[in-house]
Amino acid sequence: MRKHYDFSNARKNPYAAQLKKSVTIRLDEGSILYFKDMAEETGIPYQSLINLYLKDCAATGKRLNLAWKSTTAKSRDA
Repeated sequence: MRKHYDFSNARKNPYAAQLKKSVTIRLDEGSILYFKDMAEETGIPYQSLINLYLKDCAATGKRLNLAWKSTTAKSRDA
């Protein structure tokens, strides 16, 4: 390895900003603990695991299966 490197003509990677985007999301404590436990097992940072899981969901087209109770059903049951 050289003792001195000349970076006077260096330029930033124009694609670096496109690789990841910082966002703020709110996650419940249980979900965070799940990924932190998995991170300890695998040695992969938990934020990277969350990103990998979400990336897999997007790539495979996973859809969340939610079934909400209708408001009319609530009023009938009351």
